Amino acid sequence: MVAETPQTDSGVSKIETFEGDIYFRHQSLQPDEWDAHSHPWGQINYVSQGLMHIDVGGERFVSPPHYAVWIPPNVEHSSYSTVASTYRSVYLSVAFSQKLPEKPSAITVSELLKAVLDEFARLNVCSPSSRQEMTMAQVALDQIEASTTMHAYLPYPQSPLLKSILDDVQRNLKNKRSTQDIAKAFNMTARTLERRCQTELGIGFGEWQQRIRQMRVFEELDAGLTIQQIAFELGYSSASALIKMFRRVAGMTPEQYRNRK
Repeated sequence: MVAETPQTDSGVSKIETFEGDIYFRHQSLQPDEWDAHSHPWGQINYVSQGLMHIDVGGERFVSPPHYAVWIPPNVEHSSYSTVASTYRSVYLSVAFSQKLPEKPSAITVSELLKAVLDEFARLNVCSPSSRQEMTMAQVALDQIEASTTMHAYLPYPQSPLLKSILDDVQRNLKNKRSTQDIAKAFNMTARTLERRCQTELGIGFGEWQQRIRQMRVFEELDAGLTIQQIAFELGYSSASALIKMFRRVAGMTPEQYRNRK
């Protein structure tokens, strides 16, 4: 059986082993930071409410409610959250982890998998044992195996210069500046800025700005801001434009997301 006590006061698990291929974790987390650590098993890091920032394997991921972050066995990772989060995580055996990507990645989370994770949380079960629990656990494993890698996560830069530029963008999201204006403020051409983004981030500058706005919407909703306030603060042309984006990304309206709490 599991060496129980699924978490320390810091929220980092201290189990030593678990039976079978899957172990479920479910917590309500307050804003906090979790120091770098690793596990001998794989981990699917998922929040059904809130937002978590994860540094793993030399990359930085943002974990929102519409996808998860896969952390392979023995890969060191740290994380932090600035808003309260509903945490739904699973640990996967080394054998099962071989069916998933070798590197950390953002992966899809099906509606069925979300429902299974919520049901284990409702039952307050971490290690499935009954016939019904084992059946649900197998459904979760099947859904995880069928997940696909996503390329819509938010990559972060390696160079100090690009980090400074993107930090400036994040501080001024309400001001919809052109790529040329931002590049000029940092003594470079728009073409050079785009090239740096493609080299370090793998995506264009405009695409990165779109993704950071999407991630920030989740944080602002959890902070209690109105749709109109969020649209203004993040530079959307209107509340309806924000709602349209959110429905496309999250599969629900902002109010439906907020009412899930």
